[in-house]
Amino acid sequence: MTVLSHDRYCDEIAHQVGELRTVVTSGTDLAATVPTCPDWSLEQLVRHMGGALRWVDALVRTRAQENIPDERIPLLGGPDGVGDAAALDDWLAESGELVVGALREAGPAAKVWSWAGVPDSGFWARRMTHEITVHRADAALAAGLPYEVAPDVAADAVDEWLQLVQWVQRHEPHAAAGELLVADRAIQLHATDAPAEPGAGPGGTAVPPAEAWGRVVELTERGVVWRPGHEETAVTLRGPLTSVLLAFYGRLPLDGSGLEVLGEREVLEFWLEKAKFG
Repeated sequence: MTVLSHDRYCDEIAHQVGELRTVVTSGTDLAATVPTCPDWSLEQLVRHMGGALRWVDALVRTRAQENIPDERIPLLGGPDGVGDAAALDDWLAESGELVVGALREAGPAAKVWSWAGVPDSGFWARRMTHEITVHRADAALAAGLPYEVAPDVAADAVDEWLQLVQWVQRHEPHAAAGELLVADRAIQLHATDAPAEPGAGPGGTAVPPAEAWGRVVELTERGVVWRPGHEETAVTLRGPLTSVLLAFYGRLPLDGSGLEVLGEREVLEFWLEKAKFG
């Protein structure tokens, strides 16, 4: 379970901003409801994401040692007016350029306040990579556009989400996190289209099924733990890695996009119901 390089995260944020801009300028109705975030329209989703990028830019650029209030972030909420795809696109492009520039200049080890984990700019590079990766999926699903994630990013997004759940269980008085403190429940995630270390297959040759990417996720009374590989568990979520990621984040139904659930489905549904905090 190798964390990606700082440059890889920065590259991916820039890539995902470009892909999200494509949704904005696709002609899709910006007022359309986002099915996976039903409290938001597509425009509200984009404004949320761009605002998050600007907030992190401010944190990293100033090496903030405490949170920065929203009112101190210029253009946090986006451009004036509603429904202007061109203005929204320009604002989102600038938001991406700002945060990627700040993260590249800082490097991964600069000390910066964070709400979880290690307080450094590396935390924010990884967090923003996966924040926009998943919210771009929300936007693509709302627009009816295709969506795919690079295997290394998808695999790291699963690991990062598990780490965040673990952190909340250990440090935050969250009711749902507490309900996940149970024994003898285990979930296997199994990608049908990605090697054990995504992107690292030898010479592009086919990878035998036993070497496919997988995670064994155990719910224990002391917190969630996980490891790479494949073992017999109560339930297995199996399918393309992008679909496994989105289903694990609650963005796809368990029976959609080539997915199958083998074993005790209620164990996986229990996880998805309780692991919604963030």
